[in-house]
Amino acid sequence: MPYQEAELVNWNELARTRTELSSAFLRILGYFREDGPKAISAIEQAIRERNAVALVTPAHTLKGESAQFGANRLSAIAERIETVARRCVETREDPDELIEIVVALRPCFTETMALLDRDSNPLVARRQPAFGRRTDTGPQGFGRAV
Repeated sequence: MPYQEAELVNWNELARTRTELSSAFLRILGYFREDGPKAISAIEQAIRERNAVALVTPAHTLKGESAQFGANRLSAIAERIETVARRCVETREDPDELIEIVVALRPCFTETMALLDRDSNPLVARRQPAFGRRTDTGPQGFGRAV
């Protein structure tokens, strides 16, 4: 399946990971939030340098970490980068065909993290608005009675 067709987040996988990690879930998700941009920066730098070898490890890492949280599209993009980069290493080709895919990586990570954070943040208001009151949603999505 092409990465564009992969669902952004598989909520069943995310729920399974949350159950498996239990109290460590938010901490591990925090590591992913920190490590993801580092891997993406390394991938972007490698593509600028046309260095297929330097693409493999961060793409492989991002693929696995993304899959752990059910971030299917991000994982699929990273897998495609890794696969093509490995082929380029073996054939001694430049990884130029990956430019468009690498450009899609950071926005996909940002969108994915927004969904994961919204779902995982214990501070996000999940209660129903008070009966008979209009609510105003503030900049962070918290409902306030007006």
